[in-house]
Amino acid sequence: MKLKSILLGAVLLGASGTTLANECEATIDSNDMMQFDKSEMTIPASCDEFTVTLTHSGKLPAASMGHNWVMSTKADMQAIATDGMSAGLDNNYIKPGDERVIAHTKVIGGGEKDSVTFDVSGLSADESYAFFCSFPGHISMMKGTVIVK
Repeated sequence: MKLKSILLGAVLLGASGTTLANECEATIDSNDMMQFDKSEMTIPASCDEFTVTLTHSGKLPAASMGHNWVMSTKADMQAIATDGMSAGLDNNYIKPGDERVIAHTKVIGGGEKDSVTFDVSGLSADESYAFFCSFPGHISMMKGTVIVK
């Protein structure tokens, strides 16, 4: 009986560890209609790192309907997108070395996916964060809120 209790405890601990790890990651889909499937993402303050996986369920190539996932403060997002236009597709529409960018994926096309893992220790629950696609013109429709709690 004691062995069963120990095994059950180990299974429960393993399951809770998996749950904690899953809280520190999210998947967001994009499509050929210039849409993300989420308008809000929550990053638990208990996470050391957070991973975002971007998928593209459409069929169009990155050059014509590519998407990326970019995180910044809400105040910086439009300026990052504007500066990214001149950076071009080769730079994922992100100005090289842009320190306002907290994290970003590469630009992907239909059927592709990319992930980014970033340190969240410097994020504050008091700051307003956002995510968006920096492909030229997409920020108008492809954006959302990131909540740290």
